[in-house]
Amino acid sequence: MSDSPHCLNSGSPVNLRQPPQLPEPGAEERAHEAALAALIRADMAQQGGAIPFHRFMHLALYAPGLGYYVAGQTRFGIGGDFVTAPELGDVFARTLAHTAAAVLAQAGGDVLEAGAGSGALAADLLAALERLGRLPERYLILEVSPDLRARQRQRLESRVPHLLARVQWLDEPPASITGVVLGNEVLDAMPVHAFELDESGQAWERTVRWAGGAFAWDRAAPIGALAERLAQLAPRLAAPYQSEVNLAAEAWIADLGGRLRTGALLLVDYGFPAAECYHSQRSMGTLMCHYRHHAHGDPLRLVGLQDITAHVDFSAMAAAGERAGLTLLGYASQAQFLLDAGLQEVLMASLSPDPAVQMALANQVKRLTLPSEMGELFKVLALGRELSGPLPGFGGRGRAGGL
Repeated sequence: MSDSPHCLNSGSPVNLRQPPQLPEPGAEERAHEAALAALIRADMAQQGGAIPFHRFMHLALYAPGLGYYVAGQTRFGIGGDFVTAPELGDVFARTLAHTAAAVLAQAGGDVLEAGAGSGALAADLLAALERLGRLPERYLILEVSPDLRARQRQRLESRVPHLLARVQWLDEPPASITGVVLGNEVLDAMPVHAFELDESGQAWERTVRWAGGAFAWDRAAPIGALAERLAQLAPRLAAPYQSEVNLAAEAWIADLGGRLRTGALLLVDYGFPAAECYHSQRSMGTLMCHYRHHAHGDPLRLVGLQDITAHVDFSAMAAAGERAGLTLLGYASQAQFLLDAGLQEVLMASLSPDPAVQMALANQVKRLTLPSEMGELFKVLALGRELSGPLPGFGGRGRAGGL
């Protein structure tokens, strides 16, 4: 089974488990890769030779100055490695604004966006909330990358300069949150614990070592929270099996849940309920990499040059929120969510006699809603506290989808 997250330029099928033919990096990219590889190898030496995959993924994506998301290169859009929903145009943000406005109508307060990428969603969402007469008190952006902060500010200054005074950048979440917390393609980029079951059904944590001039897979006995999770999960899997557990995302949701006083977490990402996430047809796991709009399944190459992600287990995310005292407000595919949240209304308000405008809108809708694009693989999860009534986008579906 092959699932292609993000919105790739090519609509052709992707075989993620065959050795991929990727564009050749230039000399500057190779130098960057070598520098990050040296840092990771030094970390391995300090740890005795091998490190858990979640540590490798953290360094590959977030090592200061060298990690994929913090090194300053263009990552989002046509000129980057992949396209996210906000990069397609403003239809996604204008529809999402109806749900955000409904939360703000009850809770008041702020919008907190985690990992705001290029700033496209922030700019378009602020503009849409202004049109709806429901601006937040502040628009807070939780962003670890100095380069992305600069790009976000530039996007906001060009699109909504009169609203820039409402925007603040944060290094960590506020102690208390009231309003809306947004995470668009945030969970999938959090470092995951990789595991495998051998032929006998024994569970192992997958680790990474340096061997023969390249990074290579290894394994070790699982410990701590991972061992506890695998003890629950392994009996349901047919060995041999490989996959991932996103303990970091669960902890992140639990942390935000503890900070949320009134409002909702709206999380958009690609993935499945647990029964589908750990389906027998996904016995090779869900690790995905993106480099110049090419998708493949080898996270140990092109370190610092490629995105590394894993599909989200939405059952685990919902359970983490509920353990933190949040209520499951809704769960839907992206297509269902957009249609229920007012996509038709957004399109009617965008009617234009210009064929080019109409074609661009139609293209956005297709990319956002078709099952072969983002419509079914991407899901929207809403968790909240002290809110009443169904939110736009969910139509009272609640636990639909087997969460």
